Amino acid sequence: MKTTGDQQLVKRINRSVLLRLLRSRPGLSRAQLAQASGLTKSTVSLLVRELIEEGWLTEDDVTAAAGMGRPSTPLQLDGRTRGMIGVEVAVEALRVVGVSLTGQVFCSMEEPLLGTSPQAVCHQAAQLVARAHAQLGQQQVQVFGVGVGLPGAFDEATGMLRFAPNLGWRNVDFQPLITTALAQAGLPPLAVHVQNEADTAALSEYEFLEGDAHASLIFVTCGAGVGAGIVLNDRLFTGMQGMAGEIGHSILQIDGPLCSCGRRGCAETFFGARALDQLAEPAQGGRYLGVVLQNLWTTFNPSVLVVGGPSCERYPSIVATATQTLQAYARSAGMAPPPVRTARYGLQASAVGAAALVLHHELRPMHTPQSSPNPSLTE
Repeated sequence: MKTTGDQQLVKRINRSVLLRLLRSRPGLSRAQLAQASGLTKSTVSLLVRELIEEGWLTEDDVTAAAGMGRPSTPLQLDGRTRGMIGVEVAVEALRVVGVSLTGQVFCSMEEPLLGTSPQAVCHQAAQLVARAHAQLGQQQVQVFGVGVGLPGAFDEATGMLRFAPNLGWRNVDFQPLITTALAQAGLPPLAVHVQNEADTAALSEYEFLEGDAHASLIFVTCGAGVGAGIVLNDRLFTGMQGMAGEIGHSILQIDGPLCSCGRRGCAETFFGARALDQLAEPAQGGRYLGVVLQNLWTTFNPSVLVVGGPSCERYPSIVATATQTLQAYARSAGMAPPPVRTARYGLQASAVGAAALVLHHELRPMHTPQSSPNPSLTE
């Protein structure tokens, strides 16, 4: 029996319980944490002390009365001293951000892609991450992980990028490429997590919500490609080999326009960026986006739909048209649709969400992958 390993896992789980409680209910005291978590007061006291020393938590200056006993000290996540770096590999650019535990963007940078080969992208991304890491160091922020969002289906179990037609990538062994590039750029050992960019965009909305998180959330990202990040029951729903949410390649018309994936009639051919640029009135593409939102609603029944990406920034009318289309379907069925809103972080949603991916794994130790292609770059 691996007693030491088991004890360490239990400790990580207990720490994550306290962190998640304070994220949803900031201001709880140690006694309230013990009551809410079911942990003993001594265990909570020990873990809170460690979390404060490591920069995860901070104490409020003001104490609050706690019945007839001693005054209690409110606790909350420390948004100043710990952070994550997020990278979005878009079809046309790289976006890198440094983000706090509470979702504040400390720094950001963007560059056009200098090359589209996996090796060139990883090298360029690593250089930007090194710059962001240096900036965060100057701000006295300790980085504990790097997340990367990719424009295609990423298989987290194997570290393989299965399918990214807009970059021309298929079956790319991405995880070791990026970890090696980060090491060559002089980065210290850090946890490295990779996921599809629509999935990371969903986490930018889910992980940094104030109060209790939504039970389910779907983020639809519209750019050169179209994808959906799906959060169900507090977990990313990625499907077999990371293909879940590839809604840009769902068929809207039999024998329709030819898509970059080789199929015909894909959603991407109706409201992907290339299609919108060719329309006299881009808002027309919003009708097809509305159809896809309707299909996501009836398939997953989410509590909220979020729409973002470059096309929504360039053609905001498509979001309004899509919302109207969804509402029309809902009226026909006599049902109330989920609310639709635009991305909180705008064009930085996928990069911020890639940073949130690091936090997502940290707060769910039982669901973190058990192996990494490059252990020297993981915690």
